Amino acid sequence: MKNVKPLVFTAAAIAIASWVGYSFYQAYQPKPLRLQGQIESQQYSISSKVAGRIDQVMVRKGDMVEKGQMIFTLHSPEIEAKLEQAKAGEKAAGALALEAEKGARIQQIRAAQDQWQKAKAAADLMEKTYIRINNLYNDGVVAEQKRDEVKTQWEAAKYTESAAYQMYKMAKEGARTETKVAAAEKARMAAGAVAEVEAYAKDTKINSWFNGEVSQVLLQSGELAPQGFPVVTVIDTKDSWAVLNVREDWLKHFNQGSKFNAYLPALDKTIEFTVTHVAVMGDFATWRATDASKGFDLRTFEVEARPSEPQSGLRMGMSVVVEL
Repeated sequence: MKNVKPLVFTAAAIAIASWVGYSFYQAYQPKPLRLQGQIESQQYSISSKVAGRIDQVMVRKGDMVEKGQMIFTLHSPEIEAKLEQAKAGEKAAGALALEAEKGARIQQIRAAQDQWQKAKAAADLMEKTYIRINNLYNDGVVAEQKRDEVKTQWEAAKYTESAAYQMYKMAKEGARTETKVAAAEKARMAAGAVAEVEAYAKDTKINSWFNGEVSQVLLQSGELAPQGFPVVTVIDTKDSWAVLNVREDWLKHFNQGSKFNAYLPALDKTIEFTVTHVAVMGDFATWRATDASKGFDLRTFEVEARPSEPQSGLRMGMSVVVEL
């Protein structure tokens, strides 16, 4: 028994010494690098190019939507009034263009012809009157003043006849080519104004441009929606990636195209990721070196990595843990 006790104490001492030595060994071993990031997903904002009051929102948070599905509608009396105004302007411009193309009406042409014939008859009468007065002047019956007055009236009648004839020709020939072109272009301009307002009116019924899950509904029926305001936000759950903030002295582990494994607590599984993008973060994210004697600061970089293989179940905000 006396020999057993020293052996026990010796074994205990050796065990304690071994444990202490192993503890010191472990304490001085480099600790594994652990980084924590999160999953991000592509987000889309669905808004309208025009302002208006929300008429109806067809989706709720958590709904799955498909491209082309109607999301919400707007009520805008101003656009409806502008559309009626634009259509009226288009009709008026079209009527003027048609009038310029067809020319004067038959009644207008006949009226101009009658005015010319009337002026021609008056000019013929003044010519005969002048001939008679001139003969009387030659016979010494009338004074020269009277003959000159009648001659002036005859010449004025000829000018009136010529002006009436030109008006008749204008009515018969119709509008000039330049006038027709101008009227046609005004009609096109009015049609463009109608198309513009119709495009705005069409944008009061908003459809989704994407497939995904509704994450936010920021406005409800009856509320005013400013131009371009995101009424509904959609997340593409099939387009997700991991984001890590990596200090630059660890950046050698995350080269462009390199792969690493990350653990996702939410899914309780390890997934392989491939680095797709590396970019320096702003000055506000600068990290100071652990050893102040090194005399410099270390910047932080944002690393984006996508799953090497398609993965289901990834959701924005999930934690990502990486150990190197």
